[in-house]
Amino acid sequence: MKKMKKIYALLLFLFFHSYFCHAQSSNGDDENRVEVVKMAYITRELNLTPQEAQNFWPVYNNYVNEIKQARSQYPNDEVRFEKKVVEIKEHYQNNFQKVLGNNQRTNKVYTIDRQFNNTLRNEIKNRQQNRTQNFQQQQGQQKQNNNNVPNKVKRGNGTIKRQRPPL
Repeated sequence: MKKMKKIYALLLFLFFHSYFCHAQSSNGDDENRVEVVKMAYITRELNLTPQEAQNFWPVYNNYVNEIKQARSQYPNDEVRFEKKVVEIKEHYQNNFQKVLGNNQRTNKVYTIDRQFNNTLRNEIKNRQQNRTQNFQQQQGQQKQNNNNVPNKVKRGNGTIKRQRPPL
C-alpha cells in the first residue's frame, strides 16, 4: 500500500512538474497546460492507480476526440449533437468500466469531465472580465492624465506658446 502511495505521489508530481515547466515556457501553449491540469485533476478525482491511469488515458482521449468530431459534424444542430454525445457516452461506458472496475467510478468520469469544463469556462470568463475592467480603468486613468496636462508647450528657443485644448 505504501508503495502505491509513493507511485501515486510520483505520478502527480510528474503531472504538476510538467505543468509548471509549461507554464514558464514562452511559447504560450495554453492548450497543453490545460490538458496537463485536466489530467492531474481527473487522476486525483478518480483516484487512479498508475496501472489504471496507463489504461484509462488512451480510452479517455479517444472519447474526447469523438466528442470533438461530433461537435464539428453538427456545429449548428444542438439536438443532433446531444444525441451523438449520448451515443458516444453509452459506447464508452463499457470501455471505462473495463478500466475502472465499477459503474460508480465510470459515471464519475462524466461528472468530473463536466465539472472541469465548467470550472475552466468560468475561469476564462472571469479572466476576460478582469482584463476588460483593467483595460477600462487604464483608459480612464489615461483620459484623466491627458486632462491634467498643461496646455503650454515650451519651444526650443525658450519661449512658451499656449496650445489649444483638444476637442
